[in-house]
Amino acid sequence: MKDNKEKYYVKSADDEMYKELEFDVEKSLAAREEMRAKKRPTSVALDESTINELKALAEVKGIPYQVLMRSYILEGLRKDKKAT
Repeated sequence: MKDNKEKYYVKSADDEMYKELEFDVEKSLAAREEMRAKKRPTSVALDESTINELKALAEVKGIPYQVLMRSYILEGLRKDKKAT
């Protein structure tokens, strides 16, 4: 079976720091298609420390933190659907 993971190197604001990230190509393409689907804005109340953690992790991954939150929600839904 082919490994669908590709490695990317993201340069952070600190020139000395490089982070290696792996992406599953099929999941990335599926997520892109989901993002193209029509979305309806919602709001979620989160404490400041959670938001800061999301923003920091999203910066390392090189994506907006809202996209990271959405991916966590969608992945949780997929896992729950499989479990039921």
